Amino acid sequence: MHCYRHPDVETGIRCTRCEKPICPECMVSASVGFQCPDCVRNGSGTGHAPHANTPRTVAGGRVVADGRLVTKILIAINLALFIAVQAAGTQLVDQLDMIGHAYNPALDEVVGVADGEWYRLITSAFLHQEAAHFVFNMLGLWVIGGIVEPELGRIRYIALCLLSGLSGSALVYLLAPENQGALGASGIVFGLIGAWVVLARRHRYDMRPVLIFVAISLVFTFARPGVSWEAHVGGLVAGALLTYAFVHAPKVRREFVQYGACGLLLLIDLGIVLARTAALT
Repeated sequence: MHCYRHPDVETGIRCTRCEKPICPECMVSASVGFQCPDCVRNGSGTGHAPHANTPRTVAGGRVVADGRLVTKILIAINLALFIAVQAAGTQLVDQLDMIGHAYNPALDEVVGVADGEWYRLITSAFLHQEAAHFVFNMLGLWVIGGIVEPELGRIRYIALCLLSGLSGSALVYLLAPENQGALGASGIVFGLIGAWVVLARRHRYDMRPVLIFVAISLVFTFARPGVSWEAHVGGLVAGALLTYAFVHAPKVRREFVQYGACGLLLLIDLGIVLARTAALT
């Protein structure tokens, strides 16, 4: 979206009264959300002077001019790893992909999370080998991330992406065969889809297009062979739950609830990893 008064400025915030998109310069802090200057001027809102409070997103994050900065950085990381994989071949994939426990004849050793390589739970979420897989995930990250990042703010958005990717990998580790490899940013993308559902519901948008998109995404997840459905489902559930905690946390103790939700999800993922590791070793 672009601000109705500044068409060259992208924004993810709407006026709580008329729902016109507004940029940080046009936001007027109100008792609930932000209002546009027109609503305040016409007396239809209860806004305060723009300088009275720092503009905040619906989750309490700081509103910034570039609402896609973190998304751009995540895409750059994925691109750098994709180029590295194309240059190094399968050797780099074998060292970074998500695999539970297996013997790798190329390395002549046992590898996997159960062997102490916990970093695979995160590195696999930024790793791609096939061009089509990379392009599809980056398109989803750019489009849906561009919706979610301005709504949450950078810090909460980073937490959402990392924990969605980690939760997807944890579910792969728990349910997939121990020697089955998995890679890709699908866990993060599906986490953003889950966040989008919660945000759309929070703003009382028409949910039909959102739910149709989610349904189609899940159909492709389970209908296509070779897709790691565990990463998709794990990311989707984690993203939805975490975003719900972000946007519905009471203002009087908002950060405590939000950071507590992040810590709780991290502990759940840790418990899954420890339990699965104990079972395999």
